[in-house]
Amino acid sequence: MPGPELSATGGEVAGFSERAAALRQAASLSRADPGTLLDAALADLEGAIAALAEANGTTAGSGDDGRALSSLHSERRLLHAVFSAAPLPLYVVDGEGTVLRANSAACEVLGVGPGYATGKALTALVEPAARAALRSQLAAVRRTGKPARLTCNMAAAAGVVRSELVIVPVRVRGDADRLLVALSPDAHQDALAASDARTSKAGDASQVVDASEAGDTAAVATAAGRLDLLAAAARLLLEGASISESVLLQRCARLLSDSVATWVIVDLRRREQLRRHYVTGPDDPESSSLAHAMATADPAPGSAPEQVQESGQLLLLTHVADELALGASEHGPPFLTLLGATSLVCAPITDGAHRYGVLTMVRRADDGQFGLGDAALAEEVGALLGRAIAGRRMLRRRTETADALRASLLPPVLKPVPGVEIASAHLSPTRGGEVGGDFYDAYPTPGGWGIAIGDVCGKGEDAAAATAAARHAIRVLAHWNDDPADVLRRANDIMLAEEFGGRFVTASAAHLSWQQDSLHVVLATAGHPAPILVKPDGSVQVLPGGGVPLGIFPDPEPATLTLDLSAGDVLFLFTDGLTDARSPQSTYFENSLGDCLAQMPGRPAADIVADIRSAVLEFCDGVLVDDLTMLVLRIGGPPPADAH
Repeated sequence: MPGPELSATGGEVAGFSERAAALRQAASLSRADPGTLLDAALADLEGAIAALAEANGTTAGSGDDGRALSSLHSERRLLHAVFSAAPLPLYVVDGEGTVLRANSAACEVLGVGPGYATGKALTALVEPAARAALRSQLAAVRRTGKPARLTCNMAAAAGVVRSELVIVPVRVRGDADRLLVALSPDAHQDALAASDARTSKAGDASQVVDASEAGDTAAVATAAGRLDLLAAAARLLLEGASISESVLLQRCARLLSDSVATWVIVDLRRREQLRRHYVTGPDDPESSSLAHAMATADPAPGSAPEQVQESGQLLLLTHVADELALGASEHGPPFLTLLGATSLVCAPITDGAHRYGVLTMVRRADDGQFGLGDAALAEEVGALLGRAIAGRRMLRRRTETADALRASLLPPVLKPVPGVEIASAHLSPTRGGEVGGDFYDAYPTPGGWGIAIGDVCGKGEDAAAATAAARHAIRVLAHWNDDPADVLRRANDIMLAEEFGGRFVTASAAHLSWQQDSLHVVLATAGHPAPILVKPDGSVQVLPGGGVPLGIFPDPEPATLTLDLSAGDVLFLFTDGLTDARSPQSTYFENSLGDCLAQMPGRPAADIVADIRSAVLEFCDGVLVDDLTMLVLRIGGPPPADAH
C-alpha cells in the first residue's frame, strides 16, 4: 500500500535529518576522526538517495494519490534542504563532469556565492596539474560504479585549498546516473581557517575583530590598492612621454605582474593580425624560460586574447575551463597548464576608436581568483595604454610629416650655379618641436639661374603647408618668367587663392646671369630681411629691402634692386631667425652680424656659414626660439661660354 511506504520513507527522512545534525556536532569536536565522519556522511547520503529512488517508484492507484504526491514533494524539499545544509562540501556532477548542484559548504570552500559553481566543469575548479587525473577518476567511477579518491588542490578565491575528493556514483530510478563528489573535512577546515585568517586584523593578538567589520576593512583596502595601482600606471604613462611604445608597454606589464597578477601578457595588432609582444611573470629561471617560450608564440585562433581583440569586450574567466584559452605550446601541455593558471582576465587596449591589442592578466591557483574589481582595473589600464599608444603614434606620424616637409623645403644639396660658390645652413629652434616655416632653393630661369629664400609666420603643419606652396610656386613660375618681381606677384595670387589659416610669407628672389666678367643680379623682395653684401676689402653693405609679404593683399609691389657682382663679392641672405636670436642679456644678434661678416673676406662660402653658425650659437648660449636659415653666394669667375 502506498500509505505505509510513504510513511516509512518519511520516517527515514526524519532519521536522516537527526543524524545529519549529530554529524555536524561531531565534526566540531577537536578529536573528531575526519575519515570516520566522512564515511558516515556518505553512508547516510546513499541511504537518502535510495529512499528518494524508492519514493519515485511509488505509483498512484488509490484515493490517497493527492496525499502521496504532497508527501513526496515534501520529502524532496527536505532532502534538498539536508543537501544544502550539510556541513560536508558536496558537488553533484553529470556524466560529463559538469556541476549540477553545489551545497553551501562547497561554495564556502571556493569562496564564492551560491550557484556560482553550477554549470561549470568540476575540473575548472581544481588546479591545472590535477585536471587530467580528475577526468580519469570521474570516468572510472562512471564505468565501474566503484568509489574513488583523489588528493588535489581546489582553486579558491583566496588561493588553493588542500582537498581529498571522494567520488561515488549516484543512481536514481528513472533518471540519468550522477556522480557525487565530496571534499574531506580537512579541506573544509583549511578553508575556514584561511577565511578566519583573512578576516583577522594583524597586530595585537588579543584584539577581537568583528568578521563583518574586518571584511569591510579588507574590501576598502583592496579598492584603495587598485586605485593606487591605477594612479601608478597613469604616472608611468605621463612621465614616460619620451620613451618608446615598446618600453612603455613592458614597464606597465611589469607593474601589474608585481602587484595584481602572476603573469601579464601583452599582444599587439600588427598588419591586421594579433602578435605576441611581451610576457612577464615571476622572477626565477624556470619562469623566465617559460616567458620566453610564450613570447615567441602568437595568440592562437579562438584563444582568449583573439576573442577580445575581435569583440573589443572585456573577458573575465574566474575559473578557466578551456585549457587552450592561451593556446598550446609547440611541444608539450597547453600554456594555461604550464603557467599553472586557473583565472584570467583579458582587456582590450583601445582608445575608444581603435583597438591596438589585448592586455591579459593571469593568476595561478596559489594566488587566488580574479574578481570584478580586478577586471575593472584591467579595463582601465587597457584604456590608458590605448590612449598612450594613440598619442605616441600620432606624434610619430606628425614628426615624420614634419621631417618630410623640412627635407623638401630645405634641400641638402642645391643646384649649382656656374661661377658661384653656394653654401647654406638651417638651425631648428631648441624650444618646441614643430616644423618651422623657412625655405630656400636654387633653380634654372629663362636667362640663367635663380635663388630664393623665405619664411612663413608661425609654426606647425599650416605654416609648413604655406611654406611649401610659396617655395614651389616661386620655383615653377621662375621657369618661364625671367622677372623675379613678377614671379613674386604671381606667387602672391596663388597664396591668396588657397587657405593657409591666415599665414603670410616673406621672401626674396634673385635672378642671376653672367654678363662678361660680372654677375648680374636682379633682386626682388616681399617683406623679407634685406640681404648683406660683403666686399673683398671687408666693407659690409646692407642692401635695400622692402615690399609687402605674400598672402596679404591682392596687389603687392615687391621691392626690386639690380646689382653687378665681381669676383670675391659675397651676397649673404638670411631669415629673421638669425637677427632675432637673443643673448641671455636680451640683446639681439642683429647688432653683431655686420662685425662678424666684416671678418669673412676671402673665406669660402661654407666657412662663412660655419663661422656665423658658431657665432650665433655662442651668442645666444645655445638657445634658439626660432628657426634660422642662411644662404651665402660667393662670386668666382665667369664660367666657360658653354656652361650656361
